[in-house]
Amino acid sequence: MVTGSIVFDRIMDFSGSFKDHILPEKIHMLNVAFVINTLKESFGGTAGNIAYGLSLLEERPILLGVVGRDFDIYAKWLEKNNIDISKIKKDETTTTASAYITTDENNNQITAFHPGPTDVRYCEIIRDIKDIELAIVSPDFKGRMVRFAEIFKELKIPYIFDPGQQITSFTKSELEFLINNSKVLIGNDYEIDLIQKIMGIQKGALENMVEVLIVTKGAAGSVLIKKGEVMKIMPAKIDKIVDPTGAGDAYRSGLIKGLIEGWDWEKIGKLASLVSAQAVMKQGTQNHFFNYKDLSI
Repeated sequence: MVTGSIVFDRIMDFSGSFKDHILPEKIHMLNVAFVINTLKESFGGTAGNIAYGLSLLEERPILLGVVGRDFDIYAKWLEKNNIDISKIKKDETTTTASAYITTDENNNQITAFHPGPTDVRYCEIIRDIKDIELAIVSPDFKGRMVRFAEIFKELKIPYIFDPGQQITSFTKSELEFLINNSKVLIGNDYEIDLIQKIMGIQKGALENMVEVLIVTKGAAGSVLIKKGEVMKIMPAKIDKIVDPTGAGDAYRSGLIKGLIEGWDWEKIGKLASLVSAQAVMKQGTQNHFFNYKDLSI
């Protein structure tokens, strides 16, 4: 079961570097514009991207989320890719969430995000779904993320917690609850450091709160930490970085696939890295394609 945002992405490329146009001494009164080279609209959102990756890995995930009246074109794409959207709720009074993502020449990103519908009562739909083996709580409207986790805990459904861009919206106590009750905590190195800062703890304490802590490091690979044991996963080889957007979500789809298969953590990490590499070689978050049987894990 994949919970999180279902979003229309507007992806833009800036040929320069953000740092060359932001004056540190003027950060308190920031007023800057970036002239972009390309603008492309695509299907995205953490949940949508993860579900797409799982479909490439020959899984049929249940996708949960609340969308707007403009969702029909995205729905057709998801159904075409064998993703179960029967439990998604459509709110005709508003539009689907939208992300405006600008990437500079150093692969740094600035994102503006409109969350779309904010219905939290929708989360109760989980109670009507049987035989849930694994779930992921990925970035979405904060209220839904918390409520999903509460219900997963109540129903004893193991879940991966992936707070991502929503980290700063959580209080210390909310993060403690969400992490303590998760099976796996995943984030990039910046996000993990931010979690530690908000909670006022060291990484060692964070590791003890979950079965596995996964720290992704972009081109440097990733690190899986399980009860003090550190496993370094090297990045998969790629021909050319085209667009890093969605690479983390692709990594998570590989992680989920490996957990479903019951693999050891090293093999899971290698698959996640391979799937992530496929994503960065294509523009957008759901434009990559591969044959799962051809992957050499």
